Amino acid sequence: MDQFSTNGPQLLLGGFPLSQLAERVGQTPFYAYDRNLLRSRVDELRSALPENVKLHFAMKANPMPAIVGFMAGLVDGIDVASSGELKIALDAGANPHEVSFAGPGKRDSELRQAVAAGVLINVESFREIDILATISQELELPARIAVRVNPDFELKGSGMKMGGGPKQFGVDAELVPELLAKIGEYKLAFEGFHLFAGSQNLKAESICDAQQKSYDLALALSRHAPSPVSFLNLGGGFGIPYFPGEKRLDLTSIGQNLMLLSKRASSDFPGASLVIELGRFLVGEAGIYVSRVIDRKVSRGQTFLVVDGGLNHHLSASGNFGQVIRKNYPVTIGNRMNASNNEIVSVVGPLCTPLDILADRMPLAVAEPGDLVVVFQSGAYGASASPQRFLGHPEVIEILV
Repeated sequence: MDQFSTNGPQLLLGGFPLSQLAERVGQTPFYAYDRNLLRSRVDELRSALPENVKLHFAMKANPMPAIVGFMAGLVDGIDVASSGELKIALDAGANPHEVSFAGPGKRDSELRQAVAAGVLINVESFREIDILATISQELELPARIAVRVNPDFELKGSGMKMGGGPKQFGVDAELVPELLAKIGEYKLAFEGFHLFAGSQNLKAESICDAQQKSYDLALALSRHAPSPVSFLNLGGGFGIPYFPGEKRLDLTSIGQNLMLLSKRASSDFPGASLVIELGRFLVGEAGIYVSRVIDRKVSRGQTFLVVDGGLNHHLSASGNFGQVIRKNYPVTIGNRMNASNNEIVSVVGPLCTPLDILADRMPLAVAEPGDLVVVFQSGAYGASASPQRFLGHPEVIEILV
């Protein structure tokens, strides 16, 4: 994990030795996020992407308020997926005009909050149109709308496919003209389209292909729109490497592809904002999960390090958040970085379930009770995506350094 440096035996995060950071936090387990790495990732994207392409942070990847507040000052907009996330984004100072709200099951009350806040609502069903028309009339406020389209293609090679075929997300592309006609009848404030075909993709050519197809589909659908398109969200899908053999995504060809699309948009969608929406790619590599060894035991020849946190805090690292075949996240002993003696061990959490595994038969420095186990690539889908109340163990702490 070359984004982090070391000082002797200590992993450094935000300039702090890990053992000192643990003392500062006061307890383990905890998540720690490095603000310098967050900033450098945004800078990396800015240098690779056209200036007129807006960068949005999908805060579902990490809704920690301090993270959202920090990212709001770096990116152009925030994408939320619930009224709870909407509150965090607005409290963090995000510009409501640059906040978009997506989700297949928005409650009536959430739609009302979104209209009152003045954010863009990514409509995902005919039902939402009917409700928004009533809310807009009652509040005497415009309901800002983009149509989330379920395309007839998917992002090839994605870890999680969110478009193509039957999906709970968005409106099937072939039904969008009918939906647009209804938006026109209600005289709602139509602004554009949102297309998101998949996530966690490390193949630049697949991402470019999906962006081109999304653009072409939006252009075809725009002919049915009640007003000119001023917003086009081409989604994200940018992945980060987790497992051996995976390489970081090459942004060069993606930037070139978006440059071509932005030039086309200047004539196809004059004055429109072209947006990409990223979550994991922005924050995933900037975070670590830290737990402390509380026991070391050998069972029939296999060595186990039992730590004070596991799948209750980091469900994805345990393999129970979508992995078909469990693979190890990158793991290390964070206070023994220069150790020369390694052993094959399994790192397990404190829960009474065999699913509570953070590392299975990995080569790690020889560790003892009190040592600190670090799981890298933990800045996205960590604390908020985990069953923290499972079996009544303490909830995890998060810090931004």
